[in-house]
Amino acid sequence: MTIELSPGTTLRSARTPADGILEGPRTLRRLPEGVESKPYELFTVHPLGRIIGAEIEGVDLSQPLTPELRDELNRALLEWKVIFFRDQDITPAQQRDFARNWGELETNPFIPTGDSDEVTRFERTAAMPAFENIWHVDVTFRPNPALGSVLRLVEVPPVGGDTMWADMAAAYDNLPEEVKERIDGLTAVHDYIPGFDRFSDHDYLARWQETFPPVEHPVVRTHPETGRKTLFVNQAFTTHIVGMDRDESDRLLHYLFTQAHVPEYQVRFRWTRNTVAFWDNRATQHYAVNDYSPHPRVAERVAIAGDRPY
Repeated sequence: MTIELSPGTTLRSARTPADGILEGPRTLRRLPEGVESKPYELFTVHPLGRIIGAEIEGVDLSQPLTPELRDELNRALLEWKVIFFRDQDITPAQQRDFARNWGELETNPFIPTGDSDEVTRFERTAAMPAFENIWHVDVTFRPNPALGSVLRLVEVPPVGGDTMWADMAAAYDNLPEEVKERIDGLTAVHDYIPGFDRFSDHDYLARWQETFPPVEHPVVRTHPETGRKTLFVNQAFTTHIVGMDRDESDRLLHYLFTQAHVPEYQVRFRWTRNTVAFWDNRATQHYAVNDYSPHPRVAERVAIAGDRPY
């Protein structure tokens, strides 16, 4: 219902707006239903948000992980979705060794590399601007998108350059029931070209089309370890919903993309040199804030191969 005040002036309608975002209480659930919070025994956790983001104190990433430490760090990753380790003066090889505790590593032919093909290097300067300031999930154009990523900041600007993450299980939890019913069972197409076309060589991109043809993933995926449902479409790589008229697909995707923008689902992290972030790519989207030019910002990332979404 809309209340008329004077010509051209209205109060907000009580119905759900077109972007699906209403003010008021939100469901903010950090853990899966039925899972109780319990203390960590091998390190200290400092939460940065209600449901997402925590700093880990008491772990040296230059040292091999024991099975017990690996398992407790995995629990922290699943429960907080992105975890941070400050003051880690590690080498790229040690960064790779840490990531391998979670599986095989990926390579990415569309991003410059560091000391090996498994290390992507984001060297951002005034001459090489950043294009990661869009909410996205890494490499969803692959049949098996990354399980997670380990990012190390090598050079940090004097101000700015934060990164934000959004909990996409919380985004799903707060959808209206009629939207959940509408998207249940839908699949969407993911393609690398829209994500890289604005800043990459067109001929080079075209050469990879046989290696990375468009793939379909569920609009709502089930997390393979927690069992939680998460929204799994993103503005960088998702092009359309299968079997739906293009205009209707565009409207629905815009609605779903917007859910990552809700601050209650987010954590924003201020980097310092030699900080490492490890995020669950199956549960989050992220956004690199591009507000530091002309100062340089250099980061190196290792990605862990994942499973086929379902």
